[in-house]
Amino acid sequence: MGTDSTLAGKEVPIIGTDVFRWIELSVPSSSSNIPTAVDGTNATTIAPPTVDDRASCFVLEDPSAYLIWRIHKLQPHALELLELNASKELPKAGLRFIFPYQLCPFAFVCKNEISRNSRFPYLLYVLTVTGVAYLLKIRNVSAYASSALFPAEDLFELNVCDYVSNHVPITAVTATAGCVVVGRSDGSVCCFRLGVIDTSAPGFVHELRDEAGVSRLWGLMSRGKMVGAVQDMEISELHGKRFVFVLHSDGTLRIWDLSSHSRVFNHTVTGATFRRLWVGQFDPDSSTIPLSILYKHGLDEELEMISLHSIRYNFGERNVFSMDPSVQNITLEEGQCLDVKITLDKIWILKDDELVSHMLTTNVEEVEAFSYALQEEVVADQLFQSSEHQADEILQIACSIFSSSKEDVVPFISSIFLRKLLLPGVHHNAALHATLAEYSRHLPESDLQALTADGLKQEVLSLIEHEVGSEKLSILHSWKCFLTRYFHNWCKNNAIYGLLVDSSTDAVGLIRKSSVSIFRSLEDIERIVEGSSDEVGELTGLVDLLDDDLECEILVELLRCVMSFSQQLGKTASSIFYESVLTAPVISSEDIVHCIVKILETGSCISGPNEKELIDHKSLRKLSAEMFLSLQSLYRKASAWSRILNVIQGFLKFLVPQKIIQNFDTEVSSNINSSIIVHTTYQISKVMFESAWDFLLFLSYLVDIGGQVHLSHDDITKIQLEIVPMLQEIIFEWLIINFFAITPSAPATTEDFNSKLSSLHIDCNTGKQLWNEKLGRRDFTLAFILLLNVRSSSTDHGHLLKRFPNMQSFVNRMRDFISWIIWGQSGGSSNFLSRSIDLAFILFKHGQYEAAEQLLMMAEAHLLKEKTSQSIQESDGGWCIRQHLLGCCLLAQVQCGLHTTQKDNKVFDAIRCFFRSSSGNGASEALQSLSEDVGIPYLGFSGCASTAAWKLQYYQWAMQLFERYSISEGACQFALAALEQVDEAMKDENNPVNGSITTTRGRLWANVFIFALDLGRYYDAYCAIVSNPDEESKYICLRRFIIVLYEQGAIKILCSNKLPLIGLVEKVEQELAWKAERSDISAKPNLYKLLYAFQMHQHNWRRAANYMYMYSTRLRTEAASKDYQGSSLMLQERLNALSAAINSLHLVHPAYAWIDPPANGSSLLGEHYPSKKAKRIPEDHSADNDAEPERWQSCIDVEKLENEFVLTSAEYKLSLVNVKWTFSGKDGALSDLAELLVNNNLYDMAFTILLRFFKGSALKRELERVLSAISLRCCLDKVESTWVEEHGQLVTSSKLEMVVHGSPVTHHTTPQTDGSSCWATLKIYLEKYKEFHGRLPVIVAETLLRADPQIELPLWLVQLFKEGQKERMSGMSGRESNPASLFQLYVSYGRYTEATNLLLECIQSFASVRPADIIRRKRSFAAWFPYTTIERLLYQLEELTRKGHMVEQCDKLKRMLLSSLQNHLKTLKVDSEDAISVSS
Repeated sequence: MGTDSTLAGKEVPIIGTDVFRWIELSVPSSSSNIPTAVDGTNATTIAPPTVDDRASCFVLEDPSAYLIWRIHKLQPHALELLELNASKELPKAGLRFIFPYQLCPFAFVCKNEISRNSRFPYLLYVLTVTGVAYLLKIRNVSAYASSALFPAEDLFELNVCDYVSNHVPITAVTATAGCVVVGRSDGSVCCFRLGVIDTSAPGFVHELRDEAGVSRLWGLMSRGKMVGAVQDMEISELHGKRFVFVLHSDGTLRIWDLSSHSRVFNHTVTGATFRRLWVGQFDPDSSTIPLSILYKHGLDEELEMISLHSIRYNFGERNVFSMDPSVQNITLEEGQCLDVKITLDKIWILKDDELVSHMLTTNVEEVEAFSYALQEEVVADQLFQSSEHQADEILQIACSIFSSSKEDVVPFISSIFLRKLLLPGVHHNAALHATLAEYSRHLPESDLQALTADGLKQEVLSLIEHEVGSEKLSILHSWKCFLTRYFHNWCKNNAIYGLLVDSSTDAVGLIRKSSVSIFRSLEDIERIVEGSSDEVGELTGLVDLLDDDLECEILVELLRCVMSFSQQLGKTASSIFYESVLTAPVISSEDIVHCIVKILETGSCISGPNEKELIDHKSLRKLSAEMFLSLQSLYRKASAWSRILNVIQGFLKFLVPQKIIQNFDTEVSSNINSSIIVHTTYQISKVMFESAWDFLLFLSYLVDIGGQVHLSHDDITKIQLEIVPMLQEIIFEWLIINFFAITPSAPATTEDFNSKLSSLHIDCNTGKQLWNEKLGRRDFTLAFILLLNVRSSSTDHGHLLKRFPNMQSFVNRMRDFISWIIWGQSGGSSNFLSRSIDLAFILFKHGQYEAAEQLLMMAEAHLLKEKTSQSIQESDGGWCIRQHLLGCCLLAQVQCGLHTTQKDNKVFDAIRCFFRSSSGNGASEALQSLSEDVGIPYLGFSGCASTAAWKLQYYQWAMQLFERYSISEGACQFALAALEQVDEAMKDENNPVNGSITTTRGRLWANVFIFALDLGRYYDAYCAIVSNPDEESKYICLRRFIIVLYEQGAIKILCSNKLPLIGLVEKVEQELAWKAERSDISAKPNLYKLLYAFQMHQHNWRRAANYMYMYSTRLRTEAASKDYQGSSLMLQERLNALSAAINSLHLVHPAYAWIDPPANGSSLLGEHYPSKKAKRIPEDHSADNDAEPERWQSCIDVEKLENEFVLTSAEYKLSLVNVKWTFSGKDGALSDLAELLVNNNLYDMAFTILLRFFKGSALKRELERVLSAISLRCCLDKVESTWVEEHGQLVTSSKLEMVVHGSPVTHHTTPQTDGSSCWATLKIYLEKYKEFHGRLPVIVAETLLRADPQIELPLWLVQLFKEGQKERMSGMSGRESNPASLFQLYVSYGRYTEATNLLLECIQSFASVRPADIIRRKRSFAAWFPYTTIERLLYQLEELTRKGHMVEQCDKLKRMLLSSLQNHLKTLKVDSEDAISVSS
């Protein structure tokens, strides 16, 4: 018998049951228990395999719990076990048992009543297809580790085949605590007391037979009348006895008493194919047991039916069971029957597409069916899968709304789809993971589960954008494909498995593949909107708002019009409206309503119609025509629009959230029931919101066509000024409730170390940690936070809270919760705007700063709509509190890691809110009345009588708040604002500010200085210093200013023209000097250099030179006390410092170009700087050039600085070749330095030292030493070079000043070892410096010959002796280095050939003069030759001849020499005679 069903309830998913962590436990098996066939091979399947998904639930009484098991047909080896407790949190993990063989579609889990060991609270019975039965003693979930082996000692294993002859197949199995019952294909039934007694003990196994009292193995005795194979079995307990109900395939129904092992009932039903058997809960009042049988009728094998029977029982001297003749047949029209549960008054039938309930009644002709909406319908509606055109409508409406800003269409549409996708109950982790995998996004499921809501949005949005690009039509197509795939995966991963029924509370739930849900009753508005409008007359609460039956009829017609209107664009439009309110609105909600009404009125959305749009246009025009006729009919029935409007107003009162006042005294805990209440709140708030939205659209449309339906001006005015504002208030309230129910909570904010330390309580942080773990989860929405702040009545915390309550209980609790949200704890809030402040306080207290901000912003936007013609500031200061709280929310968000742009925007908005809050009506009283426990930063002051005093205190509080969050921008602004209030606030004698005006202003200016400094606004910081009236504070800030500038590398600003240092120059210099004296000399920037630049900028040249010389002195001291590896760098720094000091003194008049030397241990902070009096030059200044330079006197002038510069340059040059030298000041130190420089090939520096510090004979002596040393180095290579490349830079006396005043040469001087280079060096320096000492060529030649008498003197050196012989008539005379000197050297060192040749050359040159020069040659004493040396030469040649050495060569030289001398003497005689003749 089939009947039309009435919608009676909805499925409410338990959010979070899709993300369990499964602990896998492998169940071991004994090899001896593996059944084998006759031939010795493994036996085939003897028990029915799992071909369909199966699940069931066992309800525990004490403790209250729900044990749910599932077997998936795709994983027949595994069984999942999950424990739920309605009064506790949702568990994080479940157990998954992996068996060695496939399981039968059966499992039984119960409380352990055998051993009653607390270690093993539960027992699990299963049977594999190989006939092996398992009894598992289950521990608590926390006792198992992931991927562990199930303990063998907790396992009982029984091979049923050992007790079955001929391996007869098993067709059915059931179990109860301590007993497993199996039925076979031959109709036999056997029970095993598994886990109670030993398998070998008598009475372990019993065959249920007609002969009582006999217990033997199967097949040994006759079983009486033959029956069909056992089709299904179920065990039920009545009055302490256990009975097994057995259904055979031939229709025979038997009942066996397990205690006596006897049959107590037998009945046969024919004419059908029987499939399943379900036994209900016995009714002690009527002594009946309801029983249902699933069968297929013989006439139509495709049609499934359920026959509902009643078995009466009578327990007297003997148990008597009888079948009631009345049978209630229920026809299952469509779909496959998955599960059936029977309670005292109802039968629940679960099909693969619906859940239906029927009342158990004796009147079989009048059976009313009740249906319950499944989640598939809700998800399809949310994902726009109910109609293929819904997604297209969103695009059309969005394009029409955003016609002026097309770039906003795509992100707006994506935002709608993302919000729908992540709704509670729609979002499913496994479904999303499978969908992403189809798009080749192989993200691990655990990683996907760990993502926040924002992370999921980014992941999905990036997939969509990557898939098709950013064109709007492509985006829509991509979203449609994605949502279609997701919905398919959602249905696949949420396949229906079985029912969850708690008979003690009448709770009904659904077990799905990867989730669990509970059913609830319908709210009254749902009965109308989703049920039938004919039910209006049955709703008592609504009928009471109407005056008579006519108004009830008007309401019915009105609801039909509105529903028809809504079905066209209402649901799609509501999604757009909802998104526009929750996101930053580009267009106002009023414009959205107007645009949608225009679409409905004109029947068009966008230009350029295609075929589909023409169809939509016709549909809209048809709707307009039907709506016009319906409104005309409604008007005729009511006879006046005023009456219709009254009915509308009455119905709208029905949509207003109910105000429920209760006595609350107990806090609500976080548990599964709370989750169900929250999701119920979302479902009902959604329906309420959409209903109110539909009426708003309808009324707006009605006003637009008012003239066509006889709507008067007064009626339009009433709609616009009374009904529409009422509707907007209702929409706003339900939208806020919906916002709370679906918005995920934000993660717990990271606390800094100080706050953690201050709140540290040993062993007391467990609750806080658990709370922080919940925050940020997608299933833990804002409504949970609010619900946990509700104080519930104590009656709700009895037996019902420990279990899932009945369907209506969730609706009742939802009403209480909504009433608390809208009206407050005692229902005392006059409107939701004032209530929003309390809710925002709660959210803020739990770290939900963004949600609190969004709530306050929505309340503010709604307030602006209501107060467009008057001030939005309430007289009680509520507006000020909202602004104050909003500022706190914005400020707190800044600490949560926002991006720079977002952070700056939040800071500026917070500053604006605090300023607005301080200036509102009643701000002082309202904000000072806030208690410390509201959760926001506490003001901590009171008693401000005047406005200025209040603002001063409030601005200082805001300044400190921003400072606490390290937001200097806001702190600086409020410090400046507080300064503006000081003068006026201090006039009040009763002001709470301590201290004088100067002290207060000084403190505030010091704060301004600190904040400006933190922001890097150095000019503002300096202005704050100058403006500070407190001298002590001013100088403290100045010192801090210099320190920060130094640390930030901005100290150079002091040397620019950006800061007017009027009156503070001396203080700045003192602070810089103090800092320089106590800073590391290697620190950067260097404060000595800064002081130099600072004084140069002030034109204080001597002070600048003084600081640079102090820097040089400190560098010298530091180098002496520490072993610096980079000594060359330090020396270069010293040179730079000395050079800067010299340059500075050159800018001073010569009479004042001196500085005082720094005394040992003296401070740079001395008050006495170098005086400007002229330096006295000692009269007894020594002019002795032979002495070394005198020691430094008390005053340091430019000359002394230049001397130190030269010495430091030498030290620097030596450091470059890794030679360490320090000037000791001892006698001979400079000579040693020159020698050291020469030894290291630093010739330029050596000659610079000589020319700088030696004069007269001392200089000549040192030049001889240096050139002699160079000459000796040349002797190492006897290569004579007649052409040498000139290189290097000679430092002569003319260039000395340039070296002293300039920077040192920093390139590395590489020692030259090449012979030609050495000779070239000798040539360069000898030619250049022979002007200082004429005998230098003689010294060089003598040194060379002394070192090697046989050395061949270079040609250029010989030419040096012949220089100045321009007039050949002078003979061998001339300068100090003349041919005679060279001739003497040749003779002295045995170089007779060279001496003879030189003499002959000179004599020949003398004789071969031009005729014009003869007269000059004849002058007296015009020519001179070293005749004595010539005689020595002749003597030496004779001695060599006499001794027989080189006789031939000596004779030749002697002949040449004598011949030349004779000719020369003749010439001289002639010249003498001529000279006498001339004189006479």
